[in-house]
Amino acid sequence: MVEYRQFLSGIVHEPTQTEGRGFDLTVAEVYEITEPGRVDFGGGELEAAEIEPHDSEKRHDEDDYEWWHLDEGQYLVEYNEEITADDLTFVLQTRDELLARGVFHPTLHVTELPQVPLSVGGAGLAIKENARVSTLVGADPL
Repeated sequence: MVEYRQFLSGIVHEPTQTEGRGFDLTVAEVYEITEPGRVDFGGGELEAAEIEPHDSEKRHDEDDYEWWHLDEGQYLVEYNEEITADDLTFVLQTRDELLARGVFHPTLHVTELPQVPLSVGGAGLAIKENARVSTLVGADPL
């Protein structure tokens, strides 16, 4: 069994994040893509898309954490956690709880945690700050 804590920083609550198989990652920020980027053949005209943090709000004044209310569409998710190992690759998957609500991101093989595109289905989704949205599974040497 992989001891993920030795390869990660920014862990929110390890006992909860290790309940299932792998290690669950938590959302720190959700971004909207506001202007398109560019991709070309040689990379000379490569340009990042412009993004802005998506608005969030507390459901109740006494709440400690805020919620993002996402309509159908594409977003970018940023995690609280960071991978600290430089010689391992991990598989990053969408948690079943998101899939059951019509939301997913691509399965990726990662050595660091980039902002990940998140596709939200027709009814939308509310995501609470620090919600577990993805799972790291496996740790393979590069």
